[in-house]
Formats: sequence, C-alpha cells, structure tokens
Amino acid sequence: MSKIRKVRFHRFGAKDVLQLEELEQSQPDAGQLLVVVRAASVNPVDFKIRLGKYPSVQEDRLPYTPGRDVSGVIAKCGAQATRFKIGDEVFGMVPVYGGGYAQQVVLDERAVAVKPSGLDHLYAAGVPLAGQTAWQGLFRHGGLKAGQSVLIHGGSGGVGHFAVQFAKARGARVLTTVSTDNVDFARGLGADVVIDYKKQRFEEVASDLDMVFDLIDGETRERSWQLLRKGGVLVSTLTEPSQERAGELGVRALRYTVEANGDELAEIAALINAGKVKPHVQKTFPLDAAADAMGSVEQGHSVGKVVLTVS
Repeated sequence: MSKIRKVRFHRFGAKDVLQLEELEQSQPDAGQLLVVVRAASVNPVDFKIRLGKYPSVQEDRLPYTPGRDVSGVIAKCGAQATRFKIGDEVFGMVPVYGGGYAQQVVLDERAVAVKPSGLDHLYAAGVPLAGQTAWQGLFRHGGLKAGQSVLIHGGSGGVGHFAVQFAKARGARVLTTVSTDNVDFARGLGADVVIDYKKQRFEEVASDLDMVFDLIDGETRERSWQLLRKGGVLVSTLTEPSQERAGELGVRALRYTVEANGDELAEIAALINAGKVKPHVQKTFPLDAAADAMGSVEQGHSVGKVVLTVS
C-alpha cells in the first residue's frame, strides 16, 4: 500500500505542533469514498481543535489530522457506495474526526456532491463546511423565506460571505455588519444594507427583523435581541443563546452545529453553477505550509476563505 502525506499533531498546542508525515492511507468502508485531495479548506474549527478547545475531539483522538472540507477526485468506492464513480470530481465535508489536510481522505458518500462545473478545486474546497453552515443556519434552523429580513453579523468571513449570498438568492432583504475595510466587498456580495460596525451602531440602522444570524457572539449578540420582531429568530454557531431572554421577547433562539449533507451541498452547487453564489478565496498555501495557513485564519478578520493546495 502506497504512503501519502498528511498533516498531523500528536499533542494540543500552538500551530508549531503541526507536522507533515508520511502514512499509509486507510481504505473506504462500504458506504464511503476514497478521494484524492486537490485542495482543502482551513476553518476556525481547525485551530480550536488543535488548541484542545473543541469538546468532540479529546486526547483519545490524537494524533489528529485537521481539515473538515475538501475538493478532489474519487479514487475508490466502497462496495455499497453507488452515488458516484471513480474519476468523478467531488467536494464535501469530512467528519469531525478530521483528515482533510492530506493527499487522500475517506468520506461518507452522503457527505459529498459533484463539484460545481464552473469552479476549480481550489475554490470548491472553500465551500462545503462554511457553505453548509450558512445554508443550515439560514434555512433549516432560521426558516428564512423570500421577503423576510435578516441581519448577518460578520458578513465578510467564511460563513458570512456565503450567508449574504444565499439569503439574497432566496429573496430576503439582507443587512450585514463588517469592518471598514470590507464594506465594498460586502456590497459586492449583494447585501442591501452594509453597516460598518467601526463607524455605526447597527441598532441605529436595523429594526423589526425576522432573523439575526449571529457569527460574532458577545456584546454584538446582546445588542441584537432588541432588533427582532415578535416571532423572529436568533440563530448562532457559537455559544447557546439565552432562552430566558428569548422568552421575554417572544422570539426563538438557538445554537446549532453544521451537519454534512450532500443533497444540500448539491443545491449550493446549483446556485454556484447558476452564477448566483461565488466563493471568495483570500489566500492559498501549500500543504507543507498548513501551520501558516491555520495561523492566518487564527488571526481573524479573514475575507472569505483560506485554502490549502494539495496535489
């Protein structure tokens, strides 16, 4: 069995715990696919796991290969994996137990979709985790519909820049908060109202909202409650919102964790192919510079995505 290169860490810590190693590749089980990785996305969850601050990944999971989403080419199909064939170009989400920062990775066939035809692997790799996080937050959990209004906090980041485009494509009125440097970028995504949070207080601009999509937390969330209409919803990827506060205001509030779903990913791919959504990649790094790539995301204020080119 040939060996592949993958990035791993054997203990939690700073980015220098990451090592590039050569190991034998595990083979797909019945419902899985072996994918030759062309590009892998770097997400905030990667450094949270590396720091030991993600509850699902404890020391018993070490050594650990980061990476939650990839784009590549199918090299092998499990006996019961019938949705795709060898040679198909696909993109998808890796389980929380990781593996994306590698030359090959095993994925559940239900977690992948055919890569958008208009995207190369580098751009496609930036879509699955951030894209599905945005999709599920807005539509599965938030129930956002055409004609409704949504305030997206952090609209220039990995999840946020997809959320702005998805909400707009669905026919919602989209408000978003970004820093001064990213105002033009957010306008280019199609947001109806772009609020420079360094110069404006968003509560002086937004009111009577159907939904707040909170990708920031903290004081930003606390100032957002009052902007929801009765029956509205606050949805977050971060800490659990106060159910007591939600009850007082007559709104819903929830936290969620993204789930891999190839069918939803195919819907996202259709929007990309139709030209309604475009992933933005801010920086790329080679696989052997994974520590620098992760450090770039860890510093925050990314515009769009950071992606590793693999093979």
